[in-house]
Amino acid sequence: MSAPRIVFMGTPPFAVSSLEALHTAGIPIAAVVTAPDRPAGRGRQLRASAVKEAAIRLGLPVLQPERLRDEGFLEALRACGADLFVVVAFRMLPEVVWRMPRLGTINLHASLLPRYRGAAPINWAVMHGERATGLTTFLIQQAIDTGDVLMQEPVPIGPDETAGELHDRMAAIGSDLLVRTVRALANGSLAARRQETLIEGGPLRDAPKLTPSNCRIDWSWPASKVHDHVRGLSPVPGAWTELVRADGVTEHFKVLRSERTGADARGVPGSVHDADTGLLVVCGEGVLRLLEVQPEGRRRMPAAAFRAGLRGSIHFK
Repeated sequence: MSAPRIVFMGTPPFAVSSLEALHTAGIPIAAVVTAPDRPAGRGRQLRASAVKEAAIRLGLPVLQPERLRDEGFLEALRACGADLFVVVAFRMLPEVVWRMPRLGTINLHASLLPRYRGAAPINWAVMHGERATGLTTFLIQQAIDTGDVLMQEPVPIGPDETAGELHDRMAAIGSDLLVRTVRALANGSLAARRQETLIEGGPLRDAPKLTPSNCRIDWSWPASKVHDHVRGLSPVPGAWTELVRADGVTEHFKVLRSERTGADARGVPGSVHDADTGLLVVCGEGVLRLLEVQPEGRRRMPAAAFRAGLRGSIHFK
């Protein structure tokens, strides 16, 4: 069977690899749906999404609906004559959209479903200290991230790998998985599996949206947990804490890189000790070395450089 005609839906850089891979594989792409241009930067100039820029570069038609239920948009979708909709990092689709194509609508999710359903699966897998995660293609249905699974690909996580580094690796791996899924759907060789049949040992953790409250560091945690928290939120949005200066002034302070250390440093959790290669912070169990930080209102910098320019003692809370 020939490759199905698709409509691709996505917005951020993570989705670009998939769009490019589908195009390179010769999958007919009738249109690309992405977010409308939004003001960005200091000048608040309108900026296209990463997916729109890629679509234009590939010579593909682009649709940018404000509302997915708008009749004009729905008519444009129907006019595409697509057999399949392919979604990567896009908005939640209304039923009138995902039921439209003959073969249904598939999504690429950055976890091994049913684990880490939600908006930030890569971040939470790293924050929880997982040694492996993966990617899943599945058929979209009404409840988010609950549809029948088509294909999965495990991905190991390095002990010091950040969410940003893992994100970039998974974007490339996921694009290959998506091409294989589309081709298998076309030739009828895929058997969808209910997510309930894939549950094995271990907790079924979710991956909720990242907020200031769940990005904050708790220094009473063991150093290993703080380290996982830091790398799971690096480079964005960044794990944060409150820095308290000697005069009692506090400021918002991000920790972007850290490493576990066997150094001997004592004090209450959040106590800071100087080190040539960074700051040593006492945790609930063990000590963490901070390597890269971002003080409030400033750029990211080596932790040692930050400390060199600071007068007086500090601690975190």
